[in-house]
Amino acid sequence: MKHFLLSIFLIAFVISGFAQDIPERPNPPRLVNDLANVLSDQEEQQLESELVQFDQSTSTQITIVTVPDLNGSEVSDFAFKLGEKWGVGQKGKNNGIVIIFKPQKGNERGAIFVAVGYGLEAVIPDAVANRNVVDHEMIPRFKENDIYGGLQAGVKVLMGLAAGEFTAKAYQQKTGGKKAEGGGGFFIVVLVIIVLVSIFRGGRGRNYNGGSSLPFWVAMSLLGSGRGRGSFGDFSGGGGDFGGGSDFGGFGGGSFGGGGAGGSW
Repeated sequence: MKHFLLSIFLIAFVISGFAQDIPERPNPPRLVNDLANVLSDQEEQQLESELVQFDQSTSTQITIVTVPDLNGSEVSDFAFKLGEKWGVGQKGKNNGIVIIFKPQKGNERGAIFVAVGYGLEAVIPDAVANRNVVDHEMIPRFKENDIYGGLQAGVKVLMGLAAGEFTAKAYQQKTGGKKAEGGGGFFIVVLVIIVLVSIFRGGRGRNYNGGSSLPFWVAMSLLGSGRGRGSFGDFSGGGGDFGGGSDFGGFGGGSFGGGGAGGSW
C-alpha cells in the first residue's frame, strides 16, 4: 500500500511540475504575450489590435505566445497544454488557435507551432498549417530575423482561412505554384524577347495599335503576376485595417484535440 501511495504521489508531483512549465493565463487578458521579448512595443500592440478586432468580429481567438525556453517540452505539446490551460477559443465552438514561438538560443534551434482547436481543424488542415503557413509564410522570415513579419504573415493567412475568406484548397494551389514560378520565369522572359523582336522588326514606321501590342502587354502582365515573395498573392488573409482595437475581453474555454503543425530553423 505504501508503494502504491508513493507512486501516486510521484505521478502527481511530475504532473504538477509539467503544469508549472506552462505560463499562467495573463491578467489582464491579452492575445499577444511576448515573454521572450522578441517584439517591439509597437509590433506587439499592432498584433494585439488585429487579433482583438478579429476576435470581436468572428469570435475566433488567435493567441501568440513567445517563450524564451520550452523547459524540455516539445513545442507541440507546449502549445496544446497552453491552449487547454488558458481556454483559448469559445467553449462549445473550440475555435481557438495558439501560436507558440521560441527564438534561436545559442546552439538551440528556433521553434514554431500552430495549434488549431477542434472547431477549426476542418478549415485549417494540418497539411496546410505545416507546409504552407509555417514553411511558406513564417520560417523564411524567421531565418532573416524578421520575427514580427513572420508572425504577422502567418496570422493573416490563418485569419483568412478561419473567416472563410478563402479555402485551404485555394491557398494550397496559390502557394504551391510559387515554387514553379522560378522555372517558368525563363519561358516568360523568352516570350517577352520574341514579342519585342517581332514588334521592332515588323512595327517600324507604323503606329502601335491595340491588336499588335496585345501579346506584349499579356507577357508583361504575366511577369507582373510573378512578382513578390513570401506573401499569399491576391488573398488578403484578413489583412484589413485593424488599428485601434479595444481591450480583449478574455478567453472563452475552448479545447484542443491535436490539430496543427510546426517547424524549426
